Amino acid sequence: MPQFPGRIIKINETDQAIVRAIAAGLKARGYLSTSPAGHFDPAFKSLVKLFQSQNADLLGRPLEVDGEVGSLTWGALFSNSVVNAPPGGEAAAALGVAISQIGVMEEPLGSNRGPMVDKYQTASGLTLPRGNAPGYFWCMSFVYWCFKQGSAATAFPKTAGCLDAWNKVKRADPQRIITRAQALADPALVKPGMVFILDYGGGAGHTGFVRQSVGGALKTLEGNTNPTGNRNGLGVFELNRRKVIDPSLKGFIDFT
Repeated sequence: MPQFPGRIIKINETDQAIVRAIAAGLKARGYLSTSPAGHFDPAFKSLVKLFQSQNADLLGRPLEVDGEVGSLTWGALFSNSVVNAPPGGEAAAALGVAISQIGVMEEPLGSNRGPMVDKYQTASGLTLPRGNAPGYFWCMSFVYWCFKQGSAATAFPKTAGCLDAWNKVKRADPQRIITRAQALADPALVKPGMVFILDYGGGAGHTGFVRQSVGGALKTLEGNTNPTGNRNGLGVFELNRRKVIDPSLKGFIDFT
């Protein structure tokens, strides 16, 4: 498989060798280019869009039909990427704990509370309101609880804040940080067991574990989320919708 060049290839690309490699990949899949060799012109863009409309990424999700070749389209085109090996280090134990929690739900739904949800939150240092008052957003509390359950001496920062965790790791051990730009340039850097961080602005964020990573397509395991894609977190789910190209992605924390 040709190595992904670490950037999006699109119309008017000047590296003709890369365009010829894409054209060869398309031809091998039955998509014949009528453009001059090495030229990413409007006709070639249309051919890429046709391929995208009829194919999926390496986790079986529809490709974005934009006529540009990023890591997901590249992986689908050359399609012999290897799924990452199981994680090591603290991440292996934490991911195993997280998997055991799939199906945990808030009680009642939408309350940010429940027997296990309360444990996640108090483990991260939160003091819960008395009685049946709603709790707090708990995605990072869930991640920290999983690391703590996996290793009592974990170095993962004790916090309930997604961006706070990112900033603490970046200050204490910046080598554990993989930025979105780095992941876009080389999706193979993203491994199972890593913690992804989304930044929605204004201090709001979301997090969870990478369970599988293939060519920029991510299968994740998340707390305080739901399977439908809206913002109302309800429980712990395995999801198949995250990508390294997501504009809200800040990056990954690596404890593998």
